[in-house]
Amino acid sequence: MDQRVVEAVRAWQPELAAIRQDIHAHPELGMEEHRTAALVARELRALGIEVTEGVGRLGVVGTIRGNRPGNRSIGLRADMDALQIPEQTGLPYASKHPGLMHACGHDGHTTMLLGAARWLAANRDFAGTVHLIFQPAEEGRGGARAMLQDGLFERFPCDAVYGLHNKPTLPAGSFAIRPGPALAAADRFIVTFRGTGGHGGSTPHLATDVTVVQAHFVLALQTIIGRNVPALEAAVLSVGSIQGGSPVSPNVMPAELTVTGTARSYTAEVRDLLERRIGELARGLAAPYGVAAEVAYRRGVPATVNHPAQTELARAAAAAVVGEAAVREHAPVTGAEDFGLMLEARPGAFMFIGGGKGPEGSSPNLHTPHFDFNDEIIPLGVAYWASVVEQELGAPGG
Repeated sequence: MDQRVVEAVRAWQPELAAIRQDIHAHPELGMEEHRTAALVARELRALGIEVTEGVGRLGVVGTIRGNRPGNRSIGLRADMDALQIPEQTGLPYASKHPGLMHACGHDGHTTMLLGAARWLAANRDFAGTVHLIFQPAEEGRGGARAMLQDGLFERFPCDAVYGLHNKPTLPAGSFAIRPGPALAAADRFIVTFRGTGGHGGSTPHLATDVTVVQAHFVLALQTIIGRNVPALEAAVLSVGSIQGGSPVSPNVMPAELTVTGTARSYTAEVRDLLERRIGELARGLAAPYGVAAEVAYRRGVPATVNHPAQTELARAAAAAVVGEAAVREHAPVTGAEDFGLMLEARPGAFMFIGGGKGPEGSSPNLHTPHFDFNDEIIPLGVAYWASVVEQELGAPGG
């Protein structure tokens, strides 16, 4: 069946590529995807699909019911938002909105799911219901959470939910997945050190120096990874900004200095450990210098943890499209995905589809100004979605 899907979709390739490039040319940030959501709803309705708009503000859900009796239902999810990155591809369909671009391939994810909608609407020989979930605001603006809080799985019941993401460093024609933690939890820490400040030239001995505390703190952060996180576990702590003082007043010791950064982890235990130790280090290092430390640890999305049964089903679905040899197991990724929230609510799996098109099977990476989704993999993505439906809801006569 799946090669039939690939061949059928190749005939639609110009139309689907045109949709993808149109979305690419008109990027929208999370919770601002008015044009994209309207395009999705219009395309689904043109296929005769039942459409619900405004789920979690700008989410769109298309519902397709199979022709054969069955009570199971599944969700297939794609994201729609872009990033605040100035595009430098020079493509004829490059972003028309300065400072914004589809640098993560969500334009391609949306298009592949629209292609799957076209196939499934015309080929309903399955038992049950498929909900096509077009999610806003994956890039840190709370789209999955908003849809869940708006009753996504109560309004559109799903026995399992699946996600698909392009990976330009993986050759086109291949897929990758892993059971268990696949992507990391992403948290932020904000530490503010407060002292007296003072004159750095004439009376530094009369000041409490927050810069010295900050220097010790930034270095000590990595001891959490090296000496607190178990050696066979994984975590990342990185400082993203250090703000204090004024470059035009180098002789003034600042009274306040703020350090911010990111924390990545895969398990609840390590996540708790990072939060606790960051606070202990900040306060413990500040006290001997007479400095106060205010610590905020803000939890973002959880780890994306694939469920075993759905991981094996997704692997089989991909193998039916490209063959067993082209489906590999990837290492845990320290990037994050808010699809992890959906996997906390329902069993499911998150798959990577290779998009590399360079001479060595790779392309400019995600979140860079030169990235562009590979339109040649659209038929493979559509066929994968069709194969997931076949695996979950039964092949004809199965």
